[in-house]
Amino acid sequence: MRLSTVILPIHRWSEGQKIWQRAEELGFHAAYTYDHLSWRSFRDEPWFGAVPTLTAAATATQRIRLGTLVTSPNFRHPVTLAKELMTLDDVSGGRITVGIGVGGTGFDATAFGQEPWTARERADRFDEFLPLLDRLLTEDATTVEGRFYSAIDARNIPGCVQRPRVPFYVAATGPRGLKLAAKYGQGWVTYGDPRGPGDVPVDQAPAVIEAQLGKLRAACDAEGRDFGGIQKMLLQGSTAEKPLASLNAFVDWAGTYRDLGIDELVIHWPVPDSIFENDLAVFEQIATEGLAQLG
Repeated sequence: MRLSTVILPIHRWSEGQKIWQRAEELGFHAAYTYDHLSWRSFRDEPWFGAVPTLTAAATATQRIRLGTLVTSPNFRHPVTLAKELMTLDDVSGGRITVGIGVGGTGFDATAFGQEPWTARERADRFDEFLPLLDRLLTEDATTVEGRFYSAIDARNIPGCVQRPRVPFYVAATGPRGLKLAAKYGQGWVTYGDPRGPGDVPVDQAPAVIEAQLGKLRAACDAEGRDFGGIQKMLLQGSTAEKPLASLNAFVDWAGTYRDLGIDELVIHWPVPDSIFENDLAVFEQIATEGLAQLG
């Protein structure tokens, strides 16, 4: 099992750089950031772009993996995103992981002046977005004319440092998303129950993940994909569970999901006066000792 963190892009780089470097010092497998234009309670607070932040983080670190968790079609186009990801992979020396999903109905969904897409519209777009992004990152020149996204002789030379391309970790819980995860994903991402943190009792939260893993296995079987060959990631923070309350709480939480088959846990870097407020000393103790306590 691996342990990673999410660092929100809320800090001016003079301060943010220290956090990304500290994440590497603490031994996290990866440090991710959210790819939004703004997000929930942080809408009227500082919020910086994911790609420039990751580029800066790549130059400030040496070993830790970096990535989005997650990017989406809400305000991205595969052609421009592919170019940015290829460049990020080069700057980082092949340390980029792309968390990617269908997107939601938050601020990103209306920032261009459009009405939010329905769940079906988001799924329809993702059905085009992900395969095209895959082609753009694996081919020197790509021409595709789609219903939503097109690429006409789009060039991506020299391609990614990681071959055949940067790994995709696909966030999905529904049948169409899980099919895409099984077909294109090197990893799969869940954040728990999509209904929200208050809708599932803490003692029932693991059963939700277990059911999702069962659906992922079925999707892999349908695609002829080895279920064991796709990494399973759980993003903490969207359920009522409190694994960062103490080292013992984390060990219990991590052990539960390890036994279910989760390969990578992702915890949020503490942010004072927010939903991610946690004791930094406890957080750092979890980072350095947590997985070792699992035995």
